Amino acid sequence: MPNSVNTNTGALVALASLRTINSDLDKTSKKVQTGFKVADASDDAAVFSVAQGIRGNIKAYSAVQSSLANGEGLGQVTNAALKGISDQIAEVRAKLALLGNDALTAEQRTIYQNDVNELLGTMTRYAQQAEYNGQNLIKTGGTDLSTVGDTSGTILTLTAVDIEAAITTAQGALAMTGSADYAADVAAIDTLENAVNDASATIAAQTKAMSLQKSFVDDLVDATKKGLGALVDADVAAESATLQSLQVRQQLAIQSLSIANQSPNTLLSLFR
Repeated sequence: MPNSVNTNTGALVALASLRTINSDLDKTSKKVQTGFKVADASDDAAVFSVAQGIRGNIKAYSAVQSSLANGEGLGQVTNAALKGISDQIAEVRAKLALLGNDALTAEQRTIYQNDVNELLGTMTRYAQQAEYNGQNLIKTGGTDLSTVGDTSGTILTLTAVDIEAAITTAQGALAMTGSADYAADVAAIDTLENAVNDASATIAAQTKAMSLQKSFVDDLVDATKKGLGALVDADVAAESATLQSLQVRQQLAIQSLSIANQSPNTLLSLFR
């Protein structure tokens, strides 16, 4: 290598090495700071594009999860109310059996009639209070709840059944005046119970379908997140070790450049 005051070859080599190290140091620092090996398109345009698509899918599935959770919650509240109504129907049957006895005094009959009406009133309150997030499936005026089940457009539905009206109808059909009306009174309660049982079976099945779908979507989102992490997440421990190594190399490169920059000064000794 010629000795020249015009071109410092050693300094140029040291500078090129420092530039490479600084570039690698910037990239590694970015990975440590962001936690991503692909944080934006400048890191890897193809991988970043794929990752953005996956992130979009995860956001869509998050909306589906929320929708299914809402449906599942409404179904569970409705089933609880229907069970409560069913329990009250059993109590009404017991009271009707007592009211079928013609030996009751007028005072006793009035007490049992009031008990039945109170039980039916409790059923009505259960139906009216079976509300979740502003939705009620079993009160008068309730409407079906349809919810998105996946990102391909599958729709799951909870069917509304007007149990409140069925309770009112049953109450209006009861005479409760003695053995002559007992069979008709029981038939009225049978009709109500059948309506409650049918609603319970339907809504329980529909709620279970939503719960199963939500569980599947939850698992799908978890798996997708793991896949995304494998695609773009940095190994922070490894990158931290690399960062320390590059910092040492950077210091060495700076020292080498400093030494190389001093080389032309040695030529001055030739003129002393």
